[in-house]
Amino acid sequence: MPNPILPLWEYIPDGEPRVFGDRVYLYGSHDRAGCDKFCDHKLKVWSAPVNDLNNWQCHGDSFRTKDGGERPATATWTRNECYAPDVVENNGKYYLFSYIVGAKGAVGVSDKPEGPFELVGQYKYDENTQVGDDGIFNDAGVLVDDDGRVYVYYGFEKSNMNELDPKTMCGVLPGSYMATVIDDREEVPAESRFFEASSPRKINGRYYLIYSPRRGSRLAYAISESPRGPFEYKGYIIDNGVDYPGGNNHGSVANINGQWYVFYHKMTNNTIMSRRACVEKIEILPDGTIPPVEMTSLGFEESLDPYKPTPAEIACVLKGPYVAEKNIFCRVLTEIHDGCVFGYKYFDFGDDYTGDSMTLAMKVRGMGTKSRVKVIIDNYENGEEIGELEIGMDSGVYRTKVKNVTGRHALYFKPCHGIEGWMKPNYDAKNLFEAEEFVFLK
Repeated sequence: MPNPILPLWEYIPDGEPRVFGDRVYLYGSHDRAGCDKFCDHKLKVWSAPVNDLNNWQCHGDSFRTKDGGERPATATWTRNECYAPDVVENNGKYYLFSYIVGAKGAVGVSDKPEGPFELVGQYKYDENTQVGDDGIFNDAGVLVDDDGRVYVYYGFEKSNMNELDPKTMCGVLPGSYMATVIDDREEVPAESRFFEASSPRKINGRYYLIYSPRRGSRLAYAISESPRGPFEYKGYIIDNGVDYPGGNNHGSVANINGQWYVFYHKMTNNTIMSRRACVEKIEILPDGTIPPVEMTSLGFEESLDPYKPTPAEIACVLKGPYVAEKNIFCRVLTEIHDGCVFGYKYFDFGDDYTGDSMTLAMKVRGMGTKSRVKVIIDNYENGEEIGELEIGMDSGVYRTKVKNVTGRHALYFKPCHGIEGWMKPNYDAKNLFEAEEFVFLK
């Protein structure tokens, strides 16, 4: 499954991946296309077999703060949106932790990792027990350590940690509070300074805290020898704003069949409030560090197949255009202007075709003007131009011959105004066309 990894109509940001048994579960917020708010009043769960990561299944609503669908509200003290869940297993049960906007967070429990989750309650603590974040527990991430102790990491613009009673999973233990788990002083550089989105992991005996730093398009990580910290910033894993409309980032890592992945989200619909789940392979080195990875269109795939139709919307490079949802069945790349770029990493063109050329076909929605599209491989600034596609005024499928290439390449499209004998549009902001999908033909 390429990026985004879920059906293209589904918007699941803030993903927390967890492997339980023979399935990987993705717990996240639920965004809505065309909405001017983050998230929703419900949480959904998706999962896939660990040996078939192209077969994701929706398990429906797992938690709600409003009545809806087939479920009444799970939380009873608020009707505000719920964000950024995490789920852990303890003593044979599965516990969900959800941040709720402007209210105390909730803890739910289920006998199954997919839920649905029944309410355990809010975080419980007496007046003598110190907690941070005004007791809201923003973007809580939970770690059940090997000795059975349970730690919850949370906060907005300031990192916090408390220990939970493993018997109740919602009772905060007195004297357990730790402030400034990650250094968030004013003088700390933005790329490492804590902002939100705490996600703890224990990997090879080390404690990791993955989080969103003040440079919000990145996922950063810090390491400690103790679950209580302090955690030392080591770098960032991925940046969703490189050659793409950036925005906040929130995610974590998971080991699936021996391969480590980072789960994150990227933006659509010209807003930071319609985000979709993506994944990239990562490597954890012997010293515990994680080299940064680029954002690609691959998801769980080794490469994209150029000889199968590719939805334009899975572009991982968008310098100018953006993904726009028309309806559940149709999303396009729009605002395609002169000199913009949209691109895909990576296609494997194979090595068994010996012809001099191949055909590129692209399905577009016409905008009443004519334009040309340069087809470039490897690098959109100085890569090899293998052909040029002429786009007409009307909607339809346009074709051109391009140079045959072999092997693995990034692919970029670079539109420009007009064709010979056709007047250039009278303003530079003209939307030349909208791209739906394309395919190569031998």
